[in-house]
Amino acid sequence: MGFRNIAIIAHVDHGKTTLVDAILKQTRTFAEHEQIVDRVMDSMDLERERGITIASKNTAVEYKGHKINICDTPGHADFGGEVERVLSMVEGAMLLVDASEGPLPQTRFVLRKAMEAGLTLMVCINKIDRQDARPEEVLQEVYDLFIELDADEDQLEFPVLYAVARDGVAHLELGDDHTDLRPLLDAIVEHVPPPAEPEPGAVPQLLVTNLDYDPYVGRLALGRLFGAPLKKGQQVRWFGTDGEKNVRLQLLYTWNGLKRTEVSEAEPGDIIAVAGIEGITVGDTISAGDNPRALPRVTVDEPTIGMTITINTSPLSGKEGKFLTARQIRERLERELLFNVSIKVEPGETAESFKVYGRGELQLSVLVEQMRREGFELSLSRPQVRTKEDDEGNELEPYEEVTIDVPDEHVGAMTQQMASRKGEMKDLITDGSGRSRLIYRIPSRGLIGFRGEMLTQTRGEGVVNALFDGWDLHAGAIARRPNGGIISDRAGKTTAYSLFHLQPRGTLFVGPGTEVYEGMIVGEHVRENDLNVNAVRGKQLTNFRASGSDDKTILAPPKVMSLEEAMEFIDNDEWVEVTPQSIRLRKRVLKSNERSIVRRES
Repeated sequence: MGFRNIAIIAHVDHGKTTLVDAILKQTRTFAEHEQIVDRVMDSMDLERERGITIASKNTAVEYKGHKINICDTPGHADFGGEVERVLSMVEGAMLLVDASEGPLPQTRFVLRKAMEAGLTLMVCINKIDRQDARPEEVLQEVYDLFIELDADEDQLEFPVLYAVARDGVAHLELGDDHTDLRPLLDAIVEHVPPPAEPEPGAVPQLLVTNLDYDPYVGRLALGRLFGAPLKKGQQVRWFGTDGEKNVRLQLLYTWNGLKRTEVSEAEPGDIIAVAGIEGITVGDTISAGDNPRALPRVTVDEPTIGMTITINTSPLSGKEGKFLTARQIRERLERELLFNVSIKVEPGETAESFKVYGRGELQLSVLVEQMRREGFELSLSRPQVRTKEDDEGNELEPYEEVTIDVPDEHVGAMTQQMASRKGEMKDLITDGSGRSRLIYRIPSRGLIGFRGEMLTQTRGEGVVNALFDGWDLHAGAIARRPNGGIISDRAGKTTAYSLFHLQPRGTLFVGPGTEVYEGMIVGEHVRENDLNVNAVRGKQLTNFRASGSDDKTILAPPKVMSLEEAMEFIDNDEWVEVTPQSIRLRKRVLKSNERSIVRRES
């Protein structure tokens, strides 16, 4: 049986996982009695809730005597490390592009990585059934992107298909009479080269690019097998970060659809999993034979943004979570490092704190959300960018290329916002349909907190995407949050009477009956200074009645923040308190007489 290994790469929400769903259904991977869910590859709860792919996964289908290993990759730039790992396992990549939106920032990122890896490329224009689809123009934009990335003549001769992944239909030409995905599967078999034939005397080499866990057999190391076959029970050499070690392979697995199948021997060119090597991690190599050799370790782009994670020290700590200590937090972060090569962890300023670096705020918030659901209680700082120095001692900071898609009437507000954040406009595109696309180059610092303000100003109609664009000289001071906080000055439960009289002072984050403590942020002040308030004051009850004293207490709904919004909102002297059931904002110094109400740069 011949092998074809292919990764499906695209910008977020361009239809990768939906396309894999359709391929699995049409190749009869599922039994007739099986219950099939949409986006079956998105197996994590967070992936289903957010509608995005967070972790790369692989599956396999059989088609016309060939086994096609398909790797589904994340489409968000924050999870680019997953894409870089997967590309080392395949010979080909299918670039999926939305027939309306065209190439977007992550399209450029994944395409550049695929070209650097020397993969055979295919292009599929998806969602051609959209009312605003423009497949011919989008194809020309794809050609322009290839040329912009210095593609050679062979790379520009890519096959093009058109698809409606949701309906499971692919076309070689627009308007042809195909009604299934056979044209796409035929193109994969025809254009993606099979794994190279091993040289005489080659030894088996398995580069670990992902990890999984099975409750019965323990840790599983996943990767692409090169060179020669591996056998169950074989003695192999494990090349890890701490040196070399001889181990025995207890179990071998390969994929059939979404299921792991135990095999006695794995062939070179296949994507496999091995069990029985405790402590193995991403980047390690398993080899065997007379002259076992290690493969180069997986390298990914370095993280650019980080935050401090520490223990929860609020008066309400320990009431909701199970894991509260610094030791437990350290062990959880160390486990994350085994699976996630794009995250770095460094010691913090105190023994109880840790600096965690990633590709973006979304990646960091997903990690915190996973820990929160596992029962951890944490305190988080405001995200900060990493800086470094060049050879001449100048301070450098990361920059992003950001694409903002908004209705035409909001272009002026976005231009003003980006100017205050040191953004430099590169392009402004209007498509004549009432929407405009602005492309800026901006320091990564300038994007912290921008997404929330953009959604507020565009009434939820704006879309923003960012892509790392290298390091450059420090851009100077950037405007921070303009408003102060409304801070509770005592502990207790909030009352409707008190909150009713606080409403004119700003936007409230809590409703009546919420337990608060001194130093907890209960709202956003309309002015730039912090305001200490009594949010638990009750109405004084007397025997006397007066006209007008019994006005109705009408409260506006409180603004409930998501984890990402809370991380963007806080200032440098504040924490986000995260527990399994609550997200609270608080001052680092809780006592009101120990901190100033004047917000200073820090």
